[in-house]
Amino acid sequence: MATTATQLGSTPTPTSAPSAVRPSTCDGTLGRHLARRLVEIGIRDVFSVPGDFNLTLLDHLIAEPQLNLIGCCNELNAGYAADGYARAKGVGACVVTFTVGGLSILNAIAGAYSENLPVICIVGGPNSNDYGTNRILHHTIGVPDFSQELQCFQTITCFQAVVNNLEDAHELIDTAISTALKESKPVYISIGCNLPAIPHPTFARDPVPFFLAPRVSNPEGLEAAVEEAAAFLNKAVKPVIVGGPKLRVTAQDISTMIRCGQRSIIFLINNGGYTIEVEIHDGPYNVIKNWDYTRFVSAIHNGEGKCWTAKVRTEEDLIEAIATATGAEKDSLCFIEVFAHKDDTSKELLEWGSRVAAANSRPPNPQ
Repeated sequence: MATTATQLGSTPTPTSAPSAVRPSTCDGTLGRHLARRLVEIGIRDVFSVPGDFNLTLLDHLIAEPQLNLIGCCNELNAGYAADGYARAKGVGACVVTFTVGGLSILNAIAGAYSENLPVICIVGGPNSNDYGTNRILHHTIGVPDFSQELQCFQTITCFQAVVNNLEDAHELIDTAISTALKESKPVYISIGCNLPAIPHPTFARDPVPFFLAPRVSNPEGLEAAVEEAAAFLNKAVKPVIVGGPKLRVTAQDISTMIRCGQRSIIFLINNGGYTIEVEIHDGPYNVIKNWDYTRFVSAIHNGEGKCWTAKVRTEEDLIEAIATATGAEKDSLCFIEVFAHKDDTSKELLEWGSRVAAANSRPPNPQ
């Protein structure tokens, strides 16, 4: 875990900062500075959940015309949204509140750390005057030590910045962001709730520009890869799609996708339970209450925005649903529930399950 401060001179080659984000002496506040920094590294959407410790900070992010603040249904969803944004754009950002929000987002940030994604996790922290006192605040575990959240993030981020005074806020924020880009890992920035609106001379300096190399797709290479993959699958007697770590199932925030006008196609593979666990060790705990997922999405939709759902049980149904999603309903968020038999699995998975079960059940070594 890298926690050493990174000199700003070690960031990628600078370019001229756009005039639209150059600060002036009248708006050199901490919140404005952070908003500019996010814009400079290419972030346009920030995923957030409000809480009383981050509300003023959110005001400053909203005030930045080049940032779009997207409110999520919960902190974990905000973290996974920032994870996905980092995969697509190169870097992502999320904003939550102290402890009750920070602890909720841990799984998403840990996942981003394991997959080398630069996610800027910003937490609205306690009032700077409360540090070092015996005050017990809400949204904590009931003790005057505010370091529990920081200790958790130290294991899953490459840099941690606790900003509770203005003198070093500029340096801490810049170091955290540059470290995230350099290490391609998440960072943690906690900002005292009473600080975002306060001006300071260090925030009035011309910004040190950050540069993030754009990800350029090769259309010819992509087309060739798709054709090769399709030819390989078409030759298979029983093709199998394995959902790996790149797959995220971030359900409540389908409402956010609809609200924001996303035109994604979502496939939910419904096999009625935890088949992979059954093949390792079966038991009643592997049986879950099945939901009517398409109706769940329809309830979330509630007639507002564009959304289309379908249930498919055969290959013909699936082909027809995909044709509709890419044709007549291409301007909608499309949710397709694909039903599969609970025992529909490959012999390789069956063998893998047996091997895992054998490895898990090994008796203790002799003492």
